[in-house]
Amino acid sequence: MAIVALACVCAGCQAKVKQYKVHVVKEYNHDRGAYTQGLFFNGGKFYESTGQFGMSSFRVVDLPTGTVQKKLDFARKYFGEGSVILGDKMYMLTWMNKVAFIYDAATLEYIQAYSYPREGWGLTTDGKSLIASDGSSKIYFLTPEFQLERSINVTLNGRPQKYLNELEWIDGKIWANIYTTDIIVIINPSSGEVEATIDCSGLLPKELRKPDTDVLNGIAYDPAAKKIYLTGKNWPRLYEVTLEKL
Repeated sequence: MAIVALACVCAGCQAKVKQYKVHVVKEYNHDRGAYTQGLFFNGGKFYESTGQFGMSSFRVVDLPTGTVQKKLDFARKYFGEGSVILGDKMYMLTWMNKVAFIYDAATLEYIQAYSYPREGWGLTTDGKSLIASDGSSKIYFLTPEFQLERSINVTLNGRPQKYLNELEWIDGKIWANIYTTDIIVIINPSSGEVEATIDCSGLLPKELRKPDTDVLNGIAYDPAAKKIYLTGKNWPRLYEVTLEKL
């Protein structure tokens, strides 16, 4: 995963793309050992998947305290990535293992594994399809059996926007972290056009950063409360945020 530059976001070339920054409403404790890959709400519960070989897991987390209430650990050979619940099943990708796992959403009991033809990065759902990223400028819409339905090419001001990472479906749009940056993009799921960028720079204060603190990654939306939460890999904090126009 190489460090990248975000496609041009200067004021002069962003006439049609809205620009926002984040405002912190509230902060919560977050497991500093969690290399966050997936973050989402479902049925009022808060879930997180984590990566790294030998440390990958899927968790049920208590939002107010950050306490892990239930944890599913993966074998050392797997590098966990994005996750989501669709229907009564939990789906989780792996990075380069070329396998995707399915579990019972209520019990986290293993159901089956599918061969996966590309790198696994982010995963979300619109309630019908699985929606996945692979680090490129493409987003894939898949059946629950991981069959390709369609794909979109994501562009910002007409240029491909690569390194789409963790994904979240919010009010009919796809939100995506841009890997190695403090930028989130809001994508039209039909055209692939980036309709807005969100600047999250400075979200985690310098005094809370340690040598293993990694990049911003993790977007969760609670549809019941209409609240947005952000965190990062090995971050000690999770933030409830709102957007402010630049």
